[in-house]
Amino acid sequence: MAAPPGIVAAVTLSTNRWRLGMLTLIAVLAVIAGVLLLGNGGDPEPAAEATPLSLPPLPNVSGGDDVAPDFSVDLFNGDRFVLSAHLRDDGRPLLLNLWASWCFPCLQEMPDLEEASRRHPEILIVGVAVDDDPNAAEAFAAEIGITYPIGADEADRVSRAYPAPGLPATYLISGDGRIVDVVYGLLTPEHIESLIAALT
Repeated sequence: MAAPPGIVAAVTLSTNRWRLGMLTLIAVLAVIAGVLLLGNGGDPEPAAEATPLSLPPLPNVSGGDDVAPDFSVDLFNGDRFVLSAHLRDDGRPLLLNLWASWCFPCLQEMPDLEEASRRHPEILIVGVAVDDDPNAAEAFAAEIGITYPIGADEADRVSRAYPAPGLPATYLISGDGRIVDVVYGLLTPEHIESLIAALT
């Protein structure tokens, strides 16, 4: 039995209104999304620049005048670096940089660390590749032309003494063997300069 013409017309009108309402809703949402994405006059907002974090160190390491754990590492030039011997015989403040050849931010900051090491002989920068293939780390350091002491943490001694949530990680150690700051993340040249100023 066919529905009366009035009911068919009402159902058709209701269906058309529903479709029109849905299309309107979709159009409004698209406009709102466009405004949110494009922002001011169609120009996208510039991405915020990533900045390194100065955070409380992880367990085993506490910044703020705590004694830096002693460590030793075999350097790529054949020498062996021992923190306690350096503090006893040399006494310069130390910027300990943990890095890896697979870590892109580490590779970005290393040329800036090299430049800072040449400009500031009053401090010592030491780079230690952690959780890395020593051959890949050595090849990369040679390609950049790193002249500051640099080696690989093959026995995980350094990473156990100086745990970090990720790489790069930089520990500032005073001439009397205290951890004065810990920075996780990519260092800019300006940040490196401010860290060195705090050490000297």
